[in-house]
Amino acid sequence: MHLSGSENSRRRRGLLMGVAAASMLVAGSGAASAAANCIQGDREAPYTIGWANIYSVPTWMKQTEGTIAAEVEELKKAGLVDDLMITDAQGNAQTQIQHIQSMIDANVDAIVVIAGSSNALDRVISDACDKGIAVVNFDSLVNTDKVTAKINTDSGEWGAAAAQWMVDQLGGEGKIIVMNGPAGISVSDDRRKGAQPVLDANPGIEILTETNTEYNVAPAQEAMTSLLFANPEIDGVLSLGGALSAGSVLAFDRQGRAQVPTTGENARQFLELWKEKGLEGWATMQPNWLGALSVYAAVQALEGKDVPAFIKVPLPVIGDDTIDGYLARADQFPADGYIYSDYDRALFDKLLAQ
Repeated sequence: MHLSGSENSRRRRGLLMGVAAASMLVAGSGAASAAANCIQGDREAPYTIGWANIYSVPTWMKQTEGTIAAEVEELKKAGLVDDLMITDAQGNAQTQIQHIQSMIDANVDAIVVIAGSSNALDRVISDACDKGIAVVNFDSLVNTDKVTAKINTDSGEWGAAAAQWMVDQLGGEGKIIVMNGPAGISVSDDRRKGAQPVLDANPGIEILTETNTEYNVAPAQEAMTSLLFANPEIDGVLSLGGALSAGSVLAFDRQGRAQVPTTGENARQFLELWKEKGLEGWATMQPNWLGALSVYAAVQALEGKDVPAFIKVPLPVIGDDTIDGYLARADQFPADGYIYSDYDRALFDKLLAQ
């Protein structure tokens, strides 16, 4: 579920233009002592949740925001949340810092954040924690541990598994292109770091070159198109993002080049192209419902529950034996979206019990 455009706009304007007005939305007094980090002061349901979005344009982010909004609606029904404040930094970490500072000034009860920079946000995130605000950081993580919880899959494991699959597909020898997300984003950097030990252990795998693009099909396709002209022999594409993989497959196809083994994510377009082209493929997933889990974890912490400092979400693997199950549900997701796995409160409670 997404908030309507008009409601989004109203709330964003309210946050940025009226800190004092936003403060009035925060519930008053008498919270029980909390076991989780950061939680302090008089905080009582219903809570105000801040969603400090780094950017909203990529479909993955829109789907993630949808899970956040849906979880907030459920928590509203339970009387635990009364408002969701949303900002969009449009990819600018400094703007995101300003938005988080505005949320601190408004004394929201919790801030959920995907970091636009692993280190630039440390100071403002730490300040939020010091002010007794629950801070749950997921997907792209900050360096500071002054948060209530960090929630993520293991990005290093992600990169290592993708690289090992590629090594196995090529029999330990071949020339590959590595496709990365934006430089400086922890989830992208960590996937790449995870792949490196596997590549180091297999010197027969030659990296022709690497790309860094947004997690969108168009820039990835453009980057790969240029590389196809420059590299007449490519044996594999170690793509560390789903939209990147779709862009690569489209570039190969439109240049009339034979497809090569390609890794990726659960992007619907990539999975459909994989099936359509008979691709040798491998994929995993950064579930969009990490956003919903983050809101749930924040509220549990505010309610005095013990929330782990780090919540590891297992990585599923999509291969020829499981891809049909994902594609059978494709019509439930946007054409340029991600086919993520099911989730429910039982799963969230299991993950919080780690």
